[in-house]
Amino acid sequence: MKKVGIIGGSGFIGSYITKTFLENGFEVKVSTTDITREDKYQHLMLLKHSDNLQISEMNVEDKASLLDFVSSCDIIIHGGTPFILDFQDAETELFNPTINGTENFLEIISLTPEIEKVVFIASVAGWNTNFPFPADGKSFTDSFDENDSRFSSTNSHPYAQAKFIANQVVEKFIKENTNLSFEITTVSPVGVMGKSLSNREDSTSNGLQFLIKNKIAPDAFIQMLFDDNISFSLVDVEDVAKAIYKAATTKGLHGKDYLLATETYKISDMNLMLNQQEPKEIGQIIYKNDLAKKELGMQFRPIKETLFNY
Repeated sequence: MKKVGIIGGSGFIGSYITKTFLENGFEVKVSTTDITREDKYQHLMLLKHSDNLQISEMNVEDKASLLDFVSSCDIIIHGGTPFILDFQDAETELFNPTINGTENFLEIISLTPEIEKVVFIASVAGWNTNFPFPADGKSFTDSFDENDSRFSSTNSHPYAQAKFIANQVVEKFIKENTNLSFEITTVSPVGVMGKSLSNREDSTSNGLQFLIKNKIAPDAFIQMLFDDNISFSLVDVEDVAKAIYKAATTKGLHGKDYLLATETYKISDMNLMLNQQEPKEIGQIIYKNDLAKKELGMQFRPIKETLFNY
């Protein structure tokens, strides 16, 4: 039985990744930053084949615990960077755990020869830190794919900046280490939507859907999204998990970075669909998914189906 280690495997996306690997006959090791907080991972114990699940305390900024976690794993999925929009200190809450954690992780896996595959769960922010706004020089209706130039701005949200820098760290590592014994593949989802597998109330992705569904604006940024009826490129959380599983179990994808996306809708139409009403406009494919379809064999579900089922 192959073993996969999933850093962040109890989060919104991570829980679906854990579920997918368990259903496909893997032994699964999931990290948690605090083993005493059973509320963060107890929902995983209800999954099928949870007898093949192990919960392990780990901090990506602690190299010793990181080494202990990745040891004996055939595949490592790294999705343990914080997704925080409302923060107090960007350096300690976003930049340090995202960038330093990535650097530590790369150092540790280079010392772990038994690993066969590493998949990074990055973000569309690794391609465009302005998301959901267009990259510099593009409009809301201009398409974007993996052939476009990456765009970053220091005016973007610190979360997006941290993810962009972390992605650059990974790309630099790949270029400088040409004789790795394992493959590294990255996936970069746009706005991830869907039901949460847990009852946690601290999920940013789930919380954002709740705010849009109920037209609640707790801060100026969210209010601006409503006022300007901003468009979002979206993707289903289960599709993200499937793409990660395929990236992890398919050989020959070293150095690839796949955008995971379906349609783009304005926030007013997202509100309608989250309330099981038909959107007023037809969704457009702005962030393209052709590469993921071709090389990962993905078939993405319409985001309308995802939002109707929220």
